[in-house]
Amino acid sequence: MSSLKIENLSASIEGKVILENLNLDLPAGEVHAIMGPNGSGKSTLSKVLAGHPDYLVTEGSAKIDGTELLGLAPDEISRLGLFLAFQYPIEVPGVSIANFIRSALQARMPAGENVKAVDYYKKLYEKMDELGMDRKFTSRSLNAGFSGGEKKRCEILQMSMLDPRYCILDETDSGLDIDALREVSVGVNQMRCSERGILVITHYQRLLEYIVPDKVHVMWEGKIVLSGDKELAAELESKGYDWIRAEVAA
Repeated sequence: MSSLKIENLSASIEGKVILENLNLDLPAGEVHAIMGPNGSGKSTLSKVLAGHPDYLVTEGSAKIDGTELLGLAPDEISRLGLFLAFQYPIEVPGVSIANFIRSALQARMPAGENVKAVDYYKKLYEKMDELGMDRKFTSRSLNAGFSGGEKKRCEILQMSMLDPRYCILDETDSGLDIDALREVSVGVNQMRCSERGILVITHYQRLLEYIVPDKVHVMWEGKIVLSGDKELAAELESKGYDWIRAEVAA
């Protein structure tokens, strides 16, 4: 079965261990959520999988459909089919949304082939309409001067245009009001299919009321310590994370 399979993954930054023997299997066709307190390693996991150069992988593997992605450059990982939606998308002044996404698509084309402008803009506008984005945004610089909700919509727009095999959403709900959360969730849910796996990283159950996961995992001190169904998210919302400490110690 196609999957994003992580085995015994350990990683550190500046000599500090953040991930320790982490295991996770995300099959294509499923949506999994990772929850956990601040400092548990959730965002570190997303950055390590995306090839962030500041993190040192000391052990383990992470494979997309059997192909190792650890040690590859971020653009190579992207071409394998992994997409990371950032918690804090950066601003890129002078580069329009339309040109940015078109360049990303062009980089995936076989040598000698080009993205067809008419087809590209037709699809782009369809996706923007679905996300409630004004079409005028195509000429605006990437994320420059955007609100939190606009930045997150732009991330989902990129994701839907690139059509990745596995998506990681790193606290996509951060900074969103209820309307923006609903619109972003619609965009994510439209991408759910049997050929794609989605990993949602969040602190709160609120997002998971809109993007209902198949499985919920609890991350604690750099590893997955507990897994369950969507009801686990509700339990975390009501009880907090202190009880996890007792579960881990038991």
